[in-house]
Amino acid sequence: FVAIACGSAHSVALRNNGRVVTWGRRGGRSHCSDSPTSAGFVAIACGGWHSVALRNDGTVVTWGSNSASQRNDAPTSAGF
Repeated sequence: FVAIACGSAHSVALRNNGRVVTWGRRGGRSHCSDSPTSAGFVAIACGGWHSVALRNDGTVVTWGSNSASQRNDAPTSAGF
């Protein structure tokens, strides 16, 4: 692993091949079951009940709880 981040009840790790691995609480407020399965990620971060990953092309992927719109309106341009 090249990076790791922790939320309230889940963790996310970034492998050196650009894939994301998640583990922790499932069900109810599931924030692991919908994690990305593709490669190409360069950075990760966690909030309390959600996670964020940055792709090598600059796009942002979010997953987990969206109870406070934390997954909406991710920036799409470098000028954000």
